[in-house]
Amino acid sequence: LGPKALIMFLTGTAGVVIGGPVAMLIMRPWLPDDAWQGMAALSGSWIGGGANYVAIGQIAGASDEMIRLMVIPDVMVANIWMGVLLWASGRHEAIDRRLRADASAIRDLERRLGEFQAQTARTATLADWLILLALAFGASWVSYAASNHIEVLIDGIPSIRRLNEFLPSVAWKFILVTTLGVGLSFTRARRLEGVGASKIGSVMLYLLIACIGAGASFHNLGQVKFLLIAAGIWIVIHIILLVGVGVLIRAPVFLIAVGSQANIGGAASAPIVAAAFHPSLAPVGVLLAIFGYVLGTYMGYVCMLLLRAASGAGAVT
Repeated sequence: LGPKALIMFLTGTAGVVIGGPVAMLIMRPWLPDDAWQGMAALSGSWIGGGANYVAIGQIAGASDEMIRLMVIPDVMVANIWMGVLLWASGRHEAIDRRLRADASAIRDLERRLGEFQAQTARTATLADWLILLALAFGASWVSYAASNHIEVLIDGIPSIRRLNEFLPSVAWKFILVTTLGVGLSFTRARRLEGVGASKIGSVMLYLLIACIGAGASFHNLGQVKFLLIAAGIWIVIHIILLVGVGVLIRAPVFLIAVGSQANIGGAASAPIVAAAFHPSLAPVGVLLAIFGYVLGTYMGYVCMLLLRAASGAGAVT
């Protein structure tokens, strides 16, 4: 896909780092004194993922109560934005025409996959379904089990132990399962696309969306109304920067959407958004989100310093 994918991802990261302090400056009179600490944790989540959320929250000295409350704007704002991106995925051709975007690389990939599907299409047998499910659940289990062993192995080597802070077991799980998927695509297993592999994968991705939503609790919504407004301003700044750079470099809406979701949503939801454009594009979301895990602590720390300055708070304790 070329350098545009990386440019849009880094633009999304910059939008988070810049947007948080600006939102803090605007909403400061209505926010609690320790809001900057919770927003710092949120910056870790919106660049990397859950591990970065906890890491930056601890560095900022956020209380357990603030950490708990910030989950609400995190989940609510991020998933509303993901809904907008999923809506845009169904209208990407019209949006690309309006933006005069160069989507030739993506269209070529979709065309080649369509031709491959046509060549391999056949009626699925019971054996096909069993193989598909065995590969899906088997590769997931192997990746999960191996990721835990990798984390323990790294933890036992003092010189590289800090790597676990930036690539926790959940990140290794996504790296391994993606590697297995890419590896299988060079074998005869790729012909299972002809019996509906991508369709089954899409069903599972949407089930994942339902699981994410089912885990959210909004009974404390009244306590965080001003934090929700701040998070809304934050995401709008992120969007404005992304769209502005996207128009400037003529990036297709796919790269704008995935560049954003790889930051805001992470490795769980970035491939969902990518696959909504086309199943073959899901790995782009995974790989960019893994990059976000690495950047999450570093850039989250930068955002924390800016948030602290914007709030007028003293040094981190």
